[in-house]
Amino acid sequence: MTTIIVADDHPLLLNGLVNELTGHGYNIIAKAENGAIALDQIKNLKPDVAILDVEMPLLTGFEVIEKCKDSDLKTKFIILTSHKEKGVIHQANELNIDGYLLKDEPFIEIHNCIQSVLKNTPYFSKTFNTVVENEITTELSKLKLLSPTERTIVRLVALEKSSKDISELLTISPRTVEKHRSNIIKKLKLNQHQDALFLWTKEHRTIIKTL
Repeated sequence: MTTIIVADDHPLLLNGLVNELTGHGYNIIAKAENGAIALDQIKNLKPDVAILDVEMPLLTGFEVIEKCKDSDLKTKFIILTSHKEKGVIHQANELNIDGYLLKDEPFIEIHNCIQSVLKNTPYFSKTFNTVVENEITTELSKLKLLSPTERTIVRLVALEKSSKDISELLTISPRTVEKHRSNIIKKLKLNQHQDALFLWTKEHRTIIKTL
């Protein structure tokens, strides 16, 4: 029988999911209401599958997965969340997780996901695939057009550095920084609004971290 650990900081959702899984013949060997407990349970009990929420006290679902990947575990990781944002989905994609589902999807999707990952076939919601293919991949392709200096400037803008700060850090003139910023805006196909680049970096922080 497939062994599963479930972690979610909302007791009603946690207990509801556990009841559904148990009713479908799965062996729920532990449940957790925060990431730290989930991490201990996974490392000690070594379940076949761990179903994790993203936002939990003490450790996020992503942090739990990162820490587990340092251990020699064969556990399959499924994220079950309400998050559909590019940044969250990109972070999940970078972790090479086994499954990603949304909480508003029917239970049959969770069952299908579990069965798929047990066969070593990743399983993602349609929303996850759509965001990766139509949004994240598009933004990454634009970033590849940037020169090394332009990528550095994008990272510094994401850290809320001003043009003056950037010019001092890179030992180039403020005018050169502004020229680079203008080129970046064109390559990323942003509007010419003064804060356009800063707003873009704020929205795409997780993608920028991969530069």
